Amino acid sequence: MWFCIPFVVGGIFEIIGYVGRAMAHDATGKLVPYILQSTFLLIGPILFAASLYMTLSRVIRAVDGGESSIITPRWLTRIFVFGDVFSFLIQVSGSGLRVQAGTGKSSIDPKLGSYVIVGGLVFQIIIFGLYIVTTAMFHCRFTRSNVASQAIGIPWRSTLHMLYITSVLVMVRNIFRTVEYAMGNNGYLLGVEWPVYVFDASLMTLTMACFLWQYPNQLRPLSKREGC
Repeated sequence: MWFCIPFVVGGIFEIIGYVGRAMAHDATGKLVPYILQSTFLLIGPILFAASLYMTLSRVIRAVDGGESSIITPRWLTRIFVFGDVFSFLIQVSGSGLRVQAGTGKSSIDPKLGSYVIVGGLVFQIIIFGLYIVTTAMFHCRFTRSNVASQAIGIPWRSTLHMLYITSVLVMVRNIFRTVEYAMGNNGYLLGVEWPVYVFDASLMTLTMACFLWQYPNQLRPLSKREGC
C-alpha cells in the first residue's frame, strides 16, 4: 500500500539512528555517529505518524463514513500531513543547529537547537492529539450510524484499534522526547542510556509490530472489492 511507504522509511530511519547510537558508544567525540542518531531518531516517528494519518483517511473512505468524520477524508490527510511536515522541518532545523553547535566551530548556543526541537515536538504533540480526537469522534459517530452495518468485510474496527494503540505509543514517545530536550544537555534524561530505550526504542518497535499485526491492506471500498 503506497501510503505505508513513509512508515517503512521511518522504520529504516530508526534502524540507522540506533546503529549510529551504537557506533557512538565508544566514540562520543565523533561527528558522524552523533548526526545519525540525532537526526534519524527524530525523523522516524514523524514518518510513522504520516502513515497513521493516511490510514485513518483510508478507513473513512473504505466504509463510506465521510459524514461521521468531523474532517472530510480529502482534507484530513492534507491537514495532518501538512502539520507533520511542518513539525519535521522544525525538528530537522533544531537537529542541524545542535550538530553545528556540537562541532565546537560555531558560535551557536547549544541550547538553541534543543529549544527549536522542543518547539517542533510540542507542535507535533498538539497535531497528534487533534488526530486522536478526530479518530475517536469518527469511531463513536460511525458506530451509531446506519452505514456501519453495511461495512461488511472491511476490518475498520480492528484497524481503528490498531491506530489507537500505535497513536498512544507515538504520543508517549513524543512527550518523553519533549521532556528530554527541555531538560537540556545536562539533564538526567540525556545523561543516561536507559530512558531512550524504554521510552523511544521499545515504543517504536511496538508501533511497528502493531502496524504489521494489523497491516491496512484491506481498506478498499466494498464497491471496488466487488468489482475485482
